[in-house]
Amino acid sequence: MGERRGVYRVLVGKPEGRRPLGRPRRRWEDNIKMDLQEMGCGDMDWIDLAQDRDSWRALVTAVMSLGVPQNAANFLTS
Repeated sequence: MGERRGVYRVLVGKPEGRRPLGRPRRRWEDNIKMDLQEMGCGDMDWIDLAQDRDSWRALVTAVMSLGVPQNAANFLTS
């Protein structure tokens, strides 16, 4: 039964196929870190903040109220 378990297969198995070319895709977590850097809050422990729903919602509301930069339309039409 031990060799059939999923955890064992992941631990000792060899992945099949090839990796995609190019840089790795950006994760949701990476987007949050980049947004906090842009706000000047890069040293904030956002994972602990996200555990408190009220304070996380307050942060998201504050970020959303900043709006989209004026030159964002240039990037959307290019």
